[in-house]
Amino acid sequence: MHQSLLIAELIKQKKELVSLKTGYLKIHSQRRQKKKRIKKNEACLLGLENSLKRANLRVIGLKEEAEKEIEVESLFKGIITENFPNLEKDINIQVQEGYRTPSRFNPKKTTSRHLIIKLPKVKDKERILKAAREKKQITYNGAPIHLAADFSVETLQARREWHDIFKVLKEKNFYPRIVYLVKISFKHEGEIKTFPDKQKLRDFINTRPVLQEMLKGVLQSERKGC
Repeated sequence: MHQSLLIAELIKQKKELVSLKTGYLKIHSQRRQKKKRIKKNEACLLGLENSLKRANLRVIGLKEEAEKEIEVESLFKGIITENFPNLEKDINIQVQEGYRTPSRFNPKKTTSRHLIIKLPKVKDKERILKAAREKKQITYNGAPIHLAADFSVETLQARREWHDIFKVLKEKNFYPRIVYLVKISFKHEGEIKTFPDKQKLRDFINTRPVLQEMLKGVLQSERKGC
């Protein structure tokens, strides 16, 4: 009798343990799914924001007094005329909107905020950026400025994180590029390799001693900073 009660109690405890484990696994699974949904929604929102900015150009390093003297469209036409006179003939430059970025990061920062130029066609923006890459040194009234694609703050930050790796690869003639949106690509043994994140890049160079030695400094320093 006593033994049968013990067996019954053991069976009961096992059932409760199974129930608790099942409940825990269900909650854990739900949390994982929730995290995935949040991550997917965030990616969708970033994608939408970047899509809205696809025809935008960032003018970096231009003094904020510049557009007070003339309207933004005339200012931008001046940049094109000064740097790309041949391109000016092929593109009908119409600025749909022009504005300065808000001072999100440091309100006390003395450098000029970026000027955002919204163009009517993505194709025109791409042609201007291609011409800027080829010319390398862009100026306005003789002063150096920089032209870049416009992305969300989060995407810009993600692209900046490739900076040190990009610099090393460029110095070693691997012809690196930042691919839309935040992937890095470069030429290796005659083939273009593309990586969506640094972990994938680490996995790739682990079996390639030359690349491993070349990027050891930048990748290790980033891990220490994590």
